[in-house]
Amino acid sequence: MGMAGLQESANGDGLSSADLGKRNKYRRVEFDLPEDYCASDNLREGEGVNRNGKYVLACAFFASLNSVLLGYDVGVMSGAIIFIQQDLKITEVQEEVLVGCLSIASLFGSLAGGRASDAIGRKWTMALAAVIFQTGAITMTLSPSFRMLMAGRLLAGVGIGFGVMIAPVYIAEISPAVRRGSLTSFPEIFINIGILLGYVSNYAFSSLPAHINWRIMLAVGILPSVFIGFALFIIPESPRWLVMQNRVEEARLVLLKTAQSEVEAEERLKEIQLAARTSEERAVWYELLRPSPMVFRMLVVGIGIQCFQQITGIDALVYYSPEIFKAAGIKDNEKLLAATVAVGLTKTVFILVAILFIDKVGRKPLLYLSTVGMTLCLFGLGAALSFLGKAKVGIVLSIFFVCGNVAFFSVGIGPVCWVLTSEIFPLKLRGQAVAVGAVGNRVCSGLVAMSFLSISSAITVAGTFFTFSAISALAVIFVYTLVPETKGKTLEQIGSLFGDKADEGELELGDTKHLMYSSQISS
Repeated sequence: MGMAGLQESANGDGLSSADLGKRNKYRRVEFDLPEDYCASDNLREGEGVNRNGKYVLACAFFASLNSVLLGYDVGVMSGAIIFIQQDLKITEVQEEVLVGCLSIASLFGSLAGGRASDAIGRKWTMALAAVIFQTGAITMTLSPSFRMLMAGRLLAGVGIGFGVMIAPVYIAEISPAVRRGSLTSFPEIFINIGILLGYVSNYAFSSLPAHINWRIMLAVGILPSVFIGFALFIIPESPRWLVMQNRVEEARLVLLKTAQSEVEAEERLKEIQLAARTSEERAVWYELLRPSPMVFRMLVVGIGIQCFQQITGIDALVYYSPEIFKAAGIKDNEKLLAATVAVGLTKTVFILVAILFIDKVGRKPLLYLSTVGMTLCLFGLGAALSFLGKAKVGIVLSIFFVCGNVAFFSVGIGPVCWVLTSEIFPLKLRGQAVAVGAVGNRVCSGLVAMSFLSISSAITVAGTFFTFSAISALAVIFVYTLVPETKGKTLEQIGSLFGDKADEGELELGDTKHLMYSSQISS
């Protein structure tokens, strides 16, 4: 599972592992550099570094396209529901069910996605996600009744379940360690872009008749499918999945296209082969249901961070921002939708902060900044709604705290959640373990989306955000006590952080030498 004690054999034909013993303070990973290695020589190897960097970037870009669809659906429904309510005459309970059922349905997609990604590969699971989602989107667009609208929404939810778990896994498995954090954050960027486009679509089509505008809003989300189809001809399969299928030569070709140099490609291939060989022979689900202590720690972190991402209330802000701004005192529909555009723009802009710093400062500092900032903003929003009523200053502060909360979310727990979950699990378990984490995420998302209006009626909107603030404070404690720092480590090294007495801050010379080597090549 972990790559403890990895060392290249003297003849260079393979890798052997040495048992360092449970009492050893370090989990050591040694990488022997070639005797004639020179960073400048490797940089001159046929322009490979820049070309490969652009290729990996293109792969991450295309693999994240599904996320635009997911984000668009989330964003557009926040405004479309106003007009669906007018057109189809649905009740408040039906509104909650319609909004929240997508997240509940997506958990089935996430469960199936884990199995599908191991069976047909990461790449074609992304294709399957797009097909299912688009079928649901078309059904919703043409719905003459609430029942058919629900059917389309459930189908779209299954597609979302596939999409949210597979894109980060694919990108993590294809990316070099020194860039994995920023590249694995791409799906979150595209989700935010999709949300912003959904808000803009709400605003752009809101002046049309109520029986037409929401259908056009939903139909626009079908357009990105053309680009997803094109992407399948560009991106390769995950090299780690190819090794699991004994397609080693194909994996080598992919690594040669995505690694910083041929030396690194061969090192990565040897690590992946050893990780695949040393995996225990027990069935994956048996190992997840009766995990070893190390896998149990991984599951606690992976599922925990996924649940905290949602139960801190982000979907309440995204789906119900018009309702929140109504509670603050904004009455005009056009002004409500304009305010939501500001929320979407803020959420999209601040995700770029995470991309720039996740591989420089690490995962934990961004998680601290995010969860502490969210705690303060959620408390501030509750206070503004409680004590300032519908006064102008209350409206301004409410918009400020909503935008502040989504900004802090985008800086940290939004993208880092998916980065961590896609990189902490060993190769054999990764697809289905990430699916389990995604199920936790989707269940919590559904519970928040389906209960927000009811809970707000019971304890007020302000009381609901005070509750979210308390949960966010618990997330700070969770990050401090349980989440390790994974910055700069290969996927095969990260398992050692969850072993006995693993110290996330201590790397021996072998690790440091490898990271310096990778940094020299990528600089």
